[in-house]
Amino acid sequence: MTILERLKLELSNKEYLADGEYTQFLKENGFDVIIMPDYDKATMQKELLFTVVDILEVVANDVDIMRKVETEFTTTSDAYKYLQERIQNIKDRIASIPDIEEEYSPFSLMYTRK
Repeated sequence: MTILERLKLELSNKEYLADGEYTQFLKENGFDVIIMPDYDKATMQKELLFTVVDILEVVANDVDIMRKVETEFTTTSDAYKYLQERIQNIKDRIASIPDIEEEYSPFSLMYTRK
């Protein structure tokens, strides 16, 4: 599965934006849009979720996009509240993902001579 396909899956396959715009968001979050390798959850999940948050924030801030997308909500304010809750849930998921270990920890630097 490519990164773009995984992004669309995370967005519940709703066509909020065009593929070119999705690709731009992926590029802004550090993905190589030329190669578009297969999705690797271990190394790409956090950046993908940051991309999802960026896209949902664009949708939440643009009433025209919200109206264009079919939703189960009767009012725009209901859709906005749902999007804000979803954004917060994704941010909570991002916070729960551990960072990839860096080469040095603060403790190892305390015991070096240089």
